[in-house]
Amino acid sequence: MTESGDNIIIELKEIVRHFRVGSEVVKALRSVSLSIRKNEFVALMGPSGSGKSTLMNLVGCLDTPTSGHYVLNGNDVSRLSDDELAEIRNKEIGFVFQTFNLLPRATALDNVILPLIYAGFNKSEREERAMKVLDQVELSDRVKHKPNELSGGQKQRVAIARAMVNHPSIILADEPTGNLDSKTSAEIMGLLEDVHQKGNTIIIVTHEEDIAKHAHRIVRLIDGQIASDEPNNNIVHKKPAIA
Repeated sequence: MTESGDNIIIELKEIVRHFRVGSEVVKALRSVSLSIRKNEFVALMGPSGSGKSTLMNLVGCLDTPTSGHYVLNGNDVSRLSDDELAEIRNKEIGFVFQTFNLLPRATALDNVILPLIYAGFNKSEREERAMKVLDQVELSDRVKHKPNELSGGQKQRVAIARAMVNHPSIILADEPTGNLDSKTSAEIMGLLEDVHQKGNTIIIVTHEEDIAKHAHRIVRLIDGQIASDEPNNNIVHKKPAIA
């Protein structure tokens, strides 16, 4: 399902990623080619060892390929330095993790503000933008709460607000419901659907079929290769609990 066109935001061309573990070479990705268009909602699936986490790290500019090219928004990021990759991550990609990755001693507001500090916004701009996205995820009454004062679902909403605050073109969610119960998982997926409808490209890494069915396209990996790449004709639409 690799395509070309002006609205391609992610293009992976024959990506190979090998890791050396002692004297052994682990072939995590084997010539993976994949294109994702702007405003797509894609699920990356696969069993443990399939390469989906390695692929996520490459798409998120957390790693670079052994060979092949990764073009993000028209820029080949395959061979960028660590500093250049960090700048791309901060501007282009919002991350949502299974374990939330919130600073435990910081308030919800300060957690959301953090990417804006790295981006160079002044104090008033940072607070204004952070408050706006916290309001969008219906946490404006929890801005002064620290993570240990929030439920799992509220923590993930803070993480999503933090991912959105820099207005990135891509939201990359790694097992975003992995630590949540089924009801809260449905609420978080409803929120991600809402974010998608506002124009973001959403990529979810998951091993859960029920979560993947919210995506419009499902890419399955096995043994470091794409086994299937198909549109989801049975999309699960849940009314977002967060308007």
